Amino acid sequence: MNTAAHTPAELALRAQDYPRINAALDFIAAHWDEQPSLERIANAAGLSPHHFQRVFTRWTGASPKRLVAALTHASARRLLSEGASVMDAAFETGLSGPSRLHDVFIAEEAVTPGNARNAGQGLTFRVGHAPTPFGTGVFLIAPRGLSALGFADPGEERETEDDLKDRFPAADFQRDDSVAGEYATRIFGEGGSGPIPLALYGTPWRRQVWRALLAIPPGDTISYGDIAREVCTARASRAVGAAVGANPVSWLIPCHRVLASDGRLNGYHWGLQRKRAMLAYEAATR
Repeated sequence: MNTAAHTPAELALRAQDYPRINAALDFIAAHWDEQPSLERIANAAGLSPHHFQRVFTRWTGASPKRLVAALTHASARRLLSEGASVMDAAFETGLSGPSRLHDVFIAEEAVTPGNARNAGQGLTFRVGHAPTPFGTGVFLIAPRGLSALGFADPGEERETEDDLKDRFPAADFQRDDSVAGEYATRIFGEGGSGPIPLALYGTPWRRQVWRALLAIPPGDTISYGDIAREVCTARASRAVGAAVGANPVSWLIPCHRVLASDGRLNGYHWGLQRKRAMLAYEAATR
């Protein structure tokens, strides 16, 4: 996948902006939980608010407000998962109350804080096992489509199933190997049978990274840094790594095509041997 191209003039402008952007990112990292205004962040960068907004958005691909909201959402989600109330999570992240936290969650996930805290309550998934070229596939299927796909070696099917279910601890699950077999045939059968419907539950940031993964052609590979430059900025490599690791639908969203910057295989949830096999399979059938 090609990363964004820049002319020499554009690269020179980015280099010129870097010290101010770096100062702004450091300020946001230290003060995001104070919900700083645009004026405060711009002051840290030594620019007027209007000019800073344009420079920051041009350099990072996101507005300062968007970055503060993403950090707020990530912290609030962690607090909610640890049992904090919606009100406590709002105040802990520097927001004025639950209504502001509601706005943050709707913007980031299209769900309310209460729904996020309920961890899948009200959702019913069908879960099933089926053979695939990479061992037993474990499929988690929502009413709107495939929500998760993992792989298991012999005897590890239950462990893989529990791994997928733990992402939605309050949801209901119904065992259905037949529908899993149908999905396996559609995904891995010769010729397939058209697009596979996906029902992905994740933040806009993660879905943005997952879309970038979908653009990597079969048989090609890319680094975490390349993905980071594609979706935002090279400084986001660690956050990109976390989003890649959280990919719920293995193989279809091809996180196995992402390598370390030096080309090493690393960081595959279902094992490096399986990642190597997937890349070899794609190279052989390309």
